[in-house]
Amino acid sequence: MNRDALTFGPLPGLGKPDRWLLVLSIVAGALYLVTPHSAQFPVHVVVKALSIAPLAVLAFRVLHGGDRLLLGAALAFSSLGDVLLDLPGSHFVQGLLAFLVAHVLYIALFVGNWRRPRMPGRAQVAMAAAVIMYSVLLFMWLAPGLGELVLPVTIYTGALTLMAVTSIMARFATPIVPFGAILFVISDSMIAAGRFRTALPLAGVLIWVTYYVGQYCIAVGYLREKTRNG
Repeated sequence: MNRDALTFGPLPGLGKPDRWLLVLSIVAGALYLVTPHSAQFPVHVVVKALSIAPLAVLAFRVLHGGDRLLLGAALAFSSLGDVLLDLPGSHFVQGLLAFLVAHVLYIALFVGNWRRPRMPGRAQVAMAAAVIMYSVLLFMWLAPGLGELVLPVTIYTGALTLMAVTSIMARFATPIVPFGAILFVISDSMIAAGRFRTALPLAGVLIWVTYYVGQYCIAVGYLREKTRNG
């Protein structure tokens, strides 16, 4: 494989350890798809953690200042959420909280990168409006089945939506980051549908693929953005 394929094109400044972190993430992400949840604990949990955790390490290694802290911590809390959701027993609310923190960190990261002038173009406004409308309609569809979780799910849905919208409004030089954020929204939508309404065919595979590719695109896309901007 061309090494630049790992980062969607040339990404100066990445050393050999950094590229091995990307390879570890990709391999673990692929292995998780074929690692059954019935596998001896904690095999599937460890594999899942090794999918996103290397991206957090990469962010802490490559970036500097606030970017380093925000992106690295967002990915670290995401990895924590992954583990909590796969631990034996019911840790759904704790996992939701970990991902909520990750989204807040992503929002701060994206808002800090909004360009001046801050007025977005028509394409950004249309895309952001579509994400908001999708989230509203999804929540209305889910609402009857939320029960006592209506408040945490409402808060989480708002943060998830805002995360995607702020990534769009940041007007990054390439669409990699907002594409990843939208995939994240789609993945969580399928999780919510399966938990509160009805599971989709091949939901497990689709949820993981959209989630992992989304996180990978956010991480690598942001690294490309920072490299481009020097």
